Amino acid sequence: MNTNTRAQDEERWTAVTARARGAEADFRYGVCTTGIYCRPGCPSRRPRRDNVEFFDDWCAAERAGYRPCRRCRPREPTDERHAAMIAAACRRLENEDPAPDLASLAADAGLSRWHFQRVFRRTVGITPKQYAGAVRSGRLQTALGAGQPVTEAILDAGYGSLGRAYEDTGARLGMTPSAYRDGGRGERIRTACAPCTLGWVGIAVTDRGIAAIELADSAGEATQRMRRRFPRAAIEADDEALADLVSRVAHRVDRPGRGRDLPLDIRGTAFQQRVWAELRAIPAGTTATYGEIARRLGAPGSARAVGRAVASNPLAVAVPCHRAVRADGGLGGYHWGTERKRMLLTREAAGSAPETDEYPGGND
Repeated sequence: MNTNTRAQDEERWTAVTARARGAEADFRYGVCTTGIYCRPGCPSRRPRRDNVEFFDDWCAAERAGYRPCRRCRPREPTDERHAAMIAAACRRLENEDPAPDLASLAADAGLSRWHFQRVFRRTVGITPKQYAGAVRSGRLQTALGAGQPVTEAILDAGYGSLGRAYEDTGARLGMTPSAYRDGGRGERIRTACAPCTLGWVGIAVTDRGIAAIELADSAGEATQRMRRRFPRAAIEADDEALADLVSRVAHRVDRPGRGRDLPLDIRGTAFQQRVWAELRAIPAGTTATYGEIARRLGAPGSARAVGRAVASNPLAVAVPCHRAVRADGGLGGYHWGTERKRMLLTREAAGSAPETDEYPGGND
């Protein structure tokens, strides 16, 4: 063994003893006493140095007669392994009561708490704690929608106290649990409309931010759409106070992909929020199929569920559901009309929208 090879092996052994995950794509190691090869970050018991040999990749390890480890799955690309790991963590957060804590999730994945949280957030778009909160909120939302008594619904959803539930759901549901059960009655929502190059844009604004962005052929139609979204809320037009904000939204419609500074009040189930986060991660000027989005979420069999979540997006352009397309390359559906979807994608591909573009819709 030459000096360079010996030095490289010592560096690799240091990575194995430290379970260094940053080196996972660089090499694999085999343990001659077990006949198994692993990633350097494998959580299995550390082998003795004199029983270990190193390989540049999994192919070389298998040519030498080693079998892949079942714990670290060294044949899988790291991104795919992370997606499967995060999908398993999401299932635990959705099904276990009480929800597992960060330490438990990280230990199950064989990662440090810090590394697991970073991978989870990069994959899902929110932290494990936020995901668990969204799951809890979704359970409460379903129970309240079915008419279950408020206190019973709160406890069944997994909240430890009524105070905690009201504190949490005020942000997630946008109102108190009792108000939500009553269809949002009494919640104050302000609206404003403005012309844009796709017709008219309407915004519905709560104290937390924009809860809905609608595209329509007229201001009246945009307002009707917003009233249908919040049938029992106290809705009032406030075009003067919201003039600057609705102008910014109209600018986003005219130049999709520009700017990320809109204050959003995004409400939805845990799965919807995961899909919407993935939509926002798609670069302007590109598209992704429903199946690709499902695979990125670590749920490759959920393309139809992804499609439903895309269709339920209430924030046109700000959450760019127009970038989701069919597997055959077709545009697929779009809540605000396929012609608008086509124009948005064309503008993004071009990098900007011409000032003279006009959508062939009516005006108020």
